[in-house]
Amino acid sequence: MEHQTSFKTWPEAAPRLIAVAAGRAFADLVIRGGQWVNVQTREVLPGYDIAIAEGRFAAIAPDLGYCIGPETEVIEAKGRFMLPGLCDAHMHIESGMLTPAEFAAAVIPHGTTSMFTDPHEIANVLGLAGVRMMHDEALMQPVNIFTQMPSCAPSAPGLETTGFEITPGDVVEAMAWPGIIGLGEMMNFPGVVAGDAKMLAEIAATQDARKTVGGHYASPDLGRAFAAYVAGGPADDHEGTCEVDAIARVRLGMRSMMRLGSAWYDVQSQISAVTEKGLDPRNFILCTDDCHSGTLVHEGHMNRVYRHAVACGAEPLVALQMCTINTATHFGLERELGSIAPGRRADLILSSDLRSLPVEQVIARGVTVAKDGVLLANCPHYAWPQSARETVHLGKALSAADFAIVAPKGANTVVARVIGVVENQAPTKALTAELAVVDGLVPADTARDIAQIALVERHRGTGGVTGGFVSGFGYSGRMAMASTVAHDSHHMIVVGTDREMMAAAANRLGALGGGITVWKDGAELAHVALPIAGLMSDAPAADVAAAAFRMVAAMGECGCTLNNAYMQHSLLALVVIPELRISDLGLVDVTRFQLTDLFT
Repeated sequence: MEHQTSFKTWPEAAPRLIAVAAGRAFADLVIRGGQWVNVQTREVLPGYDIAIAEGRFAAIAPDLGYCIGPETEVIEAKGRFMLPGLCDAHMHIESGMLTPAEFAAAVIPHGTTSMFTDPHEIANVLGLAGVRMMHDEALMQPVNIFTQMPSCAPSAPGLETTGFEITPGDVVEAMAWPGIIGLGEMMNFPGVVAGDAKMLAEIAATQDARKTVGGHYASPDLGRAFAAYVAGGPADDHEGTCEVDAIARVRLGMRSMMRLGSAWYDVQSQISAVTEKGLDPRNFILCTDDCHSGTLVHEGHMNRVYRHAVACGAEPLVALQMCTINTATHFGLERELGSIAPGRRADLILSSDLRSLPVEQVIARGVTVAKDGVLLANCPHYAWPQSARETVHLGKALSAADFAIVAPKGANTVVARVIGVVENQAPTKALTAELAVVDGLVPADTARDIAQIALVERHRGTGGVTGGFVSGFGYSGRMAMASTVAHDSHHMIVVGTDREMMAAAANRLGALGGGITVWKDGAELAHVALPIAGLMSDAPAADVAAAAFRMVAAMGECGCTLNNAYMQHSLLALVVIPELRISDLGLVDVTRFQLTDLFT
């Protein structure tokens, strides 16, 4: 898959880069009179020019007038800051409900020029073929989108059933693809700790290819289990939620990735390891993990994370290193990107203020791709096959009876396990509640903010429905919300207070081919169509964001006041993060990695 710009590899470009720097040839582009933000030395150097040729930086010096010829484009920086394009070290494109092309189109105006993506969402639905589709569209973009080969589909073997399974053989095959940068987050941390042969084979295949192994250690246990996990090979981790977590990771040689996504707020609680404890900042990295389209359109991407880090007390140049050179170094790309230095890809932002970071012009591979918030580049689309657009298989039309939760025979009340949603955090709480039995069934109890939850199997058309209870959304009245985005197995999650509404919502997504729908009092209030793998749309981000905005508003009409409630909904099946989740096999106690009964 060819890059769609004049971008060349360093060996291909080296003769001309040398000639331009030496004054024997003219540059393609010269930016004059700016403040060079040097993340190599953590300093700002005023009065510098930058010469670019073949999509790479050729020279940086106080006066590069000798590089300007009759065909050279000249940009007057007028004293503005010239800083490297921003890098997102860990993210899932599918979480934006967009394809790679439309995700790139959304984030380029925000100054993101490099992304390290783990498409494990589509891997659960379409397997290695889906990963290849994401990889190929990524390589078509005018910015750098590197792909990590997903490691865990299923994320927790024996606790869920996915559409496809990823094998060590798949990992070996993917390591030879041109855009693969490493192994995606190793979510099966109990498997690594236990020395699981399959997990270790995937890690070994990645290390044999001299690529980076991504980590995911979602446990507060920093004792023997953590030591064993780090010994297993993961090189970074983004699941830390407090200062102690961040310090533990960097002390054992990992990179601490601190995330600010649409629902993750883990920077402020960890960056104090640098701002207060004074640890070496080069081992700390900023990322988003998951950002939905509304965040991208209205708030930003890595520029948002950078500003937040500065607001949390980080020095601007330190925060900038955390989303440029630190990321590049971690993935073995320090000589390729992450700084404004000779030979690197000419990815650059012009900004008039280093703290608030207005992104006034974005250059990627030597070409202006955005200016004053307006995308100027073409982001080509992959020809997604029909197989990727027909992935919701319910097996039958569902009815209210499919969502009935039957009480033990003769019971008047039951004590049920309830998934407790925690606002702005990935972990849930394992709650219990005494619930009434009505005509042999256990309904929702909206007076105590307890709704029903169901996981509907959608990969193989089994017609299976697993039922349970969830608290924290605040729903009232007769309503239901259904989504085929259900990390990580991506079956269908339905949350509701009324079984008929739950059935209607599920059937609607079957007809729609995937997405999200909100129902109230017998009618659909809003929906977001996600026809590609039931996860993504190839419509522009603004359109998807508008539909998502209506969806969130509809949730509010049903009584929900939770911040980023949709993200919380989509994570209720994430059986690798404590404490209690739901899968197609039943309720999962993630503190013990075991299935558990609904009733105690």
